[in-house]
Amino acid sequence: MKQVLTGNEAAAIAAKLARVKVISAYPITPQTAIVEKLAEFVANGELDAEFMKVESEHSAMSACIGAAAVGARAFTATSSQGLMLMSEMLYIAAGLRLPIVMANANRALSAPLNIWCDQQDSMAVRDSGWVQLYCEDNQEILDSILQAYRVAEELMLPVMVCFDGYILSHTAEPVDVPEQEEVDDFLPPYRPRHPLDPAMPVTMGPVGVPEYYQEIRYMLHEAVRAARDKIVEVDREYGKRFGRRYGLVECYRSDDAEIILLTLGSLSGTAKDLIDRSRKRGERVGLVRVRAYRPFPREVLVKALEHAKVVAVLEKDISLGWAGALFADVSCALANVEGAPLLMNFICGLGGRDVSPLQIREALRAAARAAEVGEVKRPVRWLGLREKLVGLGI
Repeated sequence: MKQVLTGNEAAAIAAKLARVKVISAYPITPQTAIVEKLAEFVANGELDAEFMKVESEHSAMSACIGAAAVGARAFTATSSQGLMLMSEMLYIAAGLRLPIVMANANRALSAPLNIWCDQQDSMAVRDSGWVQLYCEDNQEILDSILQAYRVAEELMLPVMVCFDGYILSHTAEPVDVPEQEEVDDFLPPYRPRHPLDPAMPVTMGPVGVPEYYQEIRYMLHEAVRAARDKIVEVDREYGKRFGRRYGLVECYRSDDAEIILLTLGSLSGTAKDLIDRSRKRGERVGLVRVRAYRPFPREVLVKALEHAKVVAVLEKDISLGWAGALFADVSCALANVEGAPLLMNFICGLGGRDVSPLQIREALRAAARAAEVGEVKRPVRWLGLREKLVGLGI
């Protein structure tokens, strides 16, 4: 049934459809409406779940860890500084192989204090062992959370579903909400493999002595790698049931493109519109959107980019002192690929700065110039930077 929903509402309804049993969260802008809506569902009897009010995001993830450890389907949501505060527990959730699903409404990190969108928060914890999915629109938020529980519970891994704060979290658009019976058929009840149970004692989270720690991390690494195939498998089944598929990456008008924009999240929608207009002028440009960032979809991405002359990576994050995180990963992925395209990195939209079609057009022009001369002289650039403010161009 079609409903007009904000991204936050879509996330809350997805958690309800998944029949989560424990919700533990601490309010933080811009995700607060997710757990407010879930609290409403629990209070009015629409959702049979335990809603745990805690004193911090660190405690929220701790509660989810405890709930998942005893066999309950757990859910939480956060943003920005909240994600940083729970970062210690993110590593524990992954190391304990607990299938927690979390919605992260992407928001810039302090300081200075900023409540608007960029993706530096989730990028900062990309090495924590959580699967990371990035959504372009509100429909994908709902669908990804439902898919996330299948991936999480079949591989015993936590999954983070990321979407841009305000741009998606507070913007309403039509969303096709499946019926509860359909979701129940797709997502059966969670059956924990080794739950904490006084009747059958197990040890969970013992000391990882040097003789075993490296092997344990290797097994976690292999499980995250295995998520690539599992995401594809679950997405394929979801598509057959509900008519929507997303894959690891999305290729948009890129089959014959000489210049490809590489994006994450809602920025892709603005870029697609510009691609359409450029195509009408005869320009051979296209777009590839990364949906599954962790595990990194190297093989699929290399295939999608192999015929391009230049790949322009547009991203709303910065690994300070170096480049964007996505650019760094793509550079590594293409390092030993014969005939690999030139790479350019465009940092944009930090702290909620608007990324306009004119700025994306600027990136396309720079990529076209690089294609003409066959080299990239300045691989990392900032779009929309007020140069006089930072002492440049004076």
